[in-house]
Amino acid sequence: MVQVDTGFHFTPFSQKQLQVLTWWRHSKTRNLKVIICDGSVRAGKTVIMSLSFVFWSMTLFNGQQFGMAGKTIGSFRRNVFRPLKKMLIGRGYTVVEHRTDNMFEVRKGAVTNYFFYFGGKDEASQDLVQGITLNGFFFDEVALMPQSFVSQATARCSLTGSKLWFNMNPEGPYHWFKLEWIDDLEEKKALRIHFTMPDNPSLTPDILEDYKTRFSGIFYQRYILGLWVLAEGVVYSNWNQQTMTESPTDVHGYEEYYVSCDYGIQNPTVFLMFGRSGDTWHCCKMFYHSGRESEIEHDDAWYADRMDEFMDSIKAQIIIDPSASSFRKTLQNRGYTVRKAANDVLPGIRTTQRAMNNGKIVFADNLKELFAEFGSYIWDAKAAERGEDKVVKQHDHCCDALRYFVYLVIYKGTKAKIVRKPSWLRG
Repeated sequence: MVQVDTGFHFTPFSQKQLQVLTWWRHSKTRNLKVIICDGSVRAGKTVIMSLSFVFWSMTLFNGQQFGMAGKTIGSFRRNVFRPLKKMLIGRGYTVVEHRTDNMFEVRKGAVTNYFFYFGGKDEASQDLVQGITLNGFFFDEVALMPQSFVSQATARCSLTGSKLWFNMNPEGPYHWFKLEWIDDLEEKKALRIHFTMPDNPSLTPDILEDYKTRFSGIFYQRYILGLWVLAEGVVYSNWNQQTMTESPTDVHGYEEYYVSCDYGIQNPTVFLMFGRSGDTWHCCKMFYHSGRESEIEHDDAWYADRMDEFMDSIKAQIIIDPSASSFRKTLQNRGYTVRKAANDVLPGIRTTQRAMNNGKIVFADNLKELFAEFGSYIWDAKAAERGEDKVVKQHDHCCDALRYFVYLVIYKGTKAKIVRKPSWLRG
């Protein structure tokens, strides 16, 4: 049995949260089979839905099995199970987790039920739920899960009285879940409750305002306004050259340095240098060479020579495109400490927009190739029509190098795998 801190403090519920908590017993909605809660981030959807799901299970069933899922097991345990068990124990329930079985049981009085949890991260995840019979299923962030997993999991809930619970932040209007479920509420016998951040009474005005500055463009529309809208147009629509740039200065005066690299042979190779002053990072210098544009291709050694010149006696860790294995080894053999970038495109774009908006990063005003890409790096309209968020893989090399740095250093810390210097180069 896992020991748990029971100190979960509730604020008064909003009207929408109360509706989620009681829909399964209200006369107008209790015969529905599905509840869908979608909308902005931090709107209080997950907490109230997971609590209501267990209350429903413990009120109407005994000795039965239920399913719960997040994008991964880790995200489910962190975002759903950890606060849920605090809430339940605070309400007089006993919660016993069996981590090796990915299951927990909930007891109160003579009633005991069993909750199996799953990760729905890819197409293979559907195999995890095959063969099990369940009385209900709760999906956290279902829009991040493949359709095959959700279809297999919902098919496990065929018993009398079973219900399905979905929550998510919006994606594009052609996303499979919106087309299959949200646009077909009557056929699915579903209740939809749309949330925005003011529906979470635990958020103070300062927190609400802070979250509004974290997102721009498409991400603001989805994660703040809670809208199912297309990713279209320029990716960095928040770019403002007047407010986000500064005159170039001596690059040798900063407290800490990184160089972020996107590497190509025919495609452009880009180095961006970042220097920290207090809490602000300055993108202070860049190198740009396109083999295709110059009609001259160079090898790893030539680019490593350019890196030596670019560093100009500055000691900096290098963050590099994870696919550039040969260039990474060349730099490693020259004594550089190299970090593999995390190539998570959408989270990287979101965090880069946030860093730009919050003044965490400013740019020397002579980085012309980077600024040109800010105006030409666009969303893929054809992918959006398929319900996918993708960028067009053109005019993106400077933006990729920028994203590698921001995502790893500013908002994730230096957690990526370090490629160490060879032992013969270590002092």
